[in-house]
Amino acid sequence: MKYSIIIPVYNRPDELRELLESIAAQGRETDDVEVLVVEDGSAISSEEVALQYANRINVRYMPKENSGPGPARNYGAERATGEWLLILDSDVVLPPGYLQAIDAELEREDCDAFGGPDRASKDFTVMQKAINYAMTSFFTTGGIRGGKKKMDKFYPRSFNMGVRREVYIALGGFSKMRFGEDIDLSIRIFKGNYRCRLFPDAWVWHKRRTDLKKFFKQVHNSGIARINLYKRYPDSLKLVHTLPAVFTVGCALLLLISPFFPWALALILLYAVIICLDATLAEGDIEVGLMAVPAAFVQLTGYGSGFLRAAWERLVMGRDEFSAFNHNFYK
Repeated sequence: MKYSIIIPVYNRPDELRELLESIAAQGRETDDVEVLVVEDGSAISSEEVALQYANRINVRYMPKENSGPGPARNYGAERATGEWLLILDSDVVLPPGYLQAIDAELEREDCDAFGGPDRASKDFTVMQKAINYAMTSFFTTGGIRGGKKKMDKFYPRSFNMGVRREVYIALGGFSKMRFGEDIDLSIRIFKGNYRCRLFPDAWVWHKRRTDLKKFFKQVHNSGIARINLYKRYPDSLKLVHTLPAVFTVGCALLLLISPFFPWALALILLYAVIICLDATLAEGDIEVGLMAVPAAFVQLTGYGSGFLRAAWERLVMGRDEFSAFNHNFYK
């Protein structure tokens, strides 16, 4: 077996159906692929969905008690037989030729781990496209999620990453971190001197959160996770990771002084115009451009506020590792 695709699922049978359909549509490339669906203590079972695809792909359904995404992936990895473990989130969809793209990259240059970027499909909602822009644009995240222009090296993330099974086992798999566990594993891959690459053509469609409230919860936890990662690996914190916190504080100060200095508000509006124009050009849709403005501000202030909150709690108050919205993250 060459590839073991591991998919942790939590109350997402509809999303899982789309992902499994896209895996089945890969064609003969799935002959050497097994799919392990790990049901992580869901209240809404995905067993029926998984069984519907049992006659088209080699899929195994594995229910377990809830433990979070990292331990759920480890549960699947312990039962996998493939040479490569392909880690996918349940809210992604594979484009045609995804497995072929991985094969081509591995034939071109060998490695021990890899990651691919994510995109928005043409049939995504306006909100999904706007959130995708906020998570991938150079003007919001510095392009660190796989963009051609980026302010830091690429770290594979759990929505689309591959690791040799022997390397995964040697590193102990994912940690028990609730958020940032994929970056934690990527950092350990680099520190272990394993060869890690970006596969730009092995991209996925990523649906992400479906509204700004859920999106805020996600990125707020990501900001917290960055400080948690810093406590584990002090050299992992880069300038680009601090920019959302600077943006958050800067916007707050500009709003406070705007009644006395009108130019302060103009700076915020200028950034909004840049986001709107860039997103409109990127997506070819003014509606997406307009929605990208609040999405970008949520992305930056959500991450920035989480970063600042964790910096106070952990670096100033000396408290232990934590995350937020654990019980209502998907609500």
